[in-house]
Amino acid sequence: MVPAMFEGIPAILIGVGFLLGLMLLGLPVFIAFLMVNLLALGAMLGTTGYGMFIASIFDTATTNSLVTIPMFILMGEILFRSNAVEVLFRSMDVIVGKVRGRQYVLTILLATIFSTLSGAAMGVAAMLSRSLLPTMVAKGYDPKLAIGNILAGASLAPLIPPSILAIIVGTLAGVSISSLLVAGILPGLMFSVLFLAYTFLRVHLNPSLAPEDEERASDPTIWEVASALIQLVPFSIVIISVIGLILLGIATPTEAGAMGVIGSLITATIYRRFSLSMVAQSLIASAKISSMILVIMATSKLFSQLLAFTGGATALTQLVTGLDLAPWVMILLLMALPFVLCMFIDQIALMLIVVPIYLPILNNLGVDALWFWLLFLINITVGGMTPPFGYTLFALKSGWEGGNLSQVFSAAWPFVAIFVLGMVILAIFPAIVTALPGLI
Repeated sequence: MVPAMFEGIPAILIGVGFLLGLMLLGLPVFIAFLMVNLLALGAMLGTTGYGMFIASIFDTATTNSLVTIPMFILMGEILFRSNAVEVLFRSMDVIVGKVRGRQYVLTILLATIFSTLSGAAMGVAAMLSRSLLPTMVAKGYDPKLAIGNILAGASLAPLIPPSILAIIVGTLAGVSISSLLVAGILPGLMFSVLFLAYTFLRVHLNPSLAPEDEERASDPTIWEVASALIQLVPFSIVIISVIGLILLGIATPTEAGAMGVIGSLITATIYRRFSLSMVAQSLIASAKISSMILVIMATSKLFSQLLAFTGGATALTQLVTGLDLAPWVMILLLMALPFVLCMFIDQIALMLIVVPIYLPILNNLGVDALWFWLLFLINITVGGMTPPFGYTLFALKSGWEGGNLSQVFSAAWPFVAIFVLGMVILAIFPAIVTALPGLI
């Protein structure tokens, strides 16, 4: 006999277990949510409950905050097609200058900058593994350190704005999207510094990891640096204006995204890549990605409502609070679950499952919601680059024909440890997360 206070917990275990099982079988995320929701509604309410499902889909599809997602995606698509990527490669190569291990430095800097173009770690990892990694290996750079830099830098994409995952987390958790986007800036820069520090330390201890680069025999002249910076101005204005408008409180994320789209079109014109066909390709690509995300969210929203309806969320909260654990122990447990699960299932799918379950528990812990959800965002991103099933690992290998998957796995672990160290720093010094949002 299950105690009355825990009656809803079996429903959670069955629902989540069935949902994860369907995803692990390879079923599309939205189909998995659709099946679980329809079966649960039929079992609990019969055919009368299907009206609830239709209302849930309509409510999600008309959520204003989700309009930001296609805006940010379209901005990135236009910039990718506007020659901005090639300009970044050339300009940053000049700016980095002559330093030992310059290709590692270039990788981290480019990955950090590309994170402002793409909110998807897998996309950045695949692109850099095709463009930079083969060249680095051919020049004699250490493959594992190069792979680790790419994986780590790419994993900043969901953290540094404009971030699609931050918008989804903010929408699900009821946290200010503007604050969550801005909160990722300082932690993202902090992680970049940690990656650079680790890389310089490795190269200093073992100089053979970074052979002398014959292509850069001397430091760039002041005119070369100035020319490189000028080339970056159009691209920089777009990114800075988007983040700046949000940080200054002048525009909402949706309005800033719209300004970013306009700025990206201007950038494409300056770089002489503007054409109607380019705009059409960007619109089509953005529509496909945005539709996929919206369909997944529309079919998943009812899942959280069913948790509340069955009493499962309340029962789980009572169970957790009854354990009488220290808040930091509870937070550690809440972080451990998505860290492990993100090795197996999609990040968006995981958020849609976990966030509704975590919300009532978090309210009872009394911790800063913005701080917690940013740590959560970092956590699921790291899970995506953690062996053996992290999606980012396979995205990198798909773009790199040389080497093998075991090299990719072993290269990831040191940077996973750096991410964990960074999360500990953010836990000890929460002001790193909350300082910029406090200015809005």
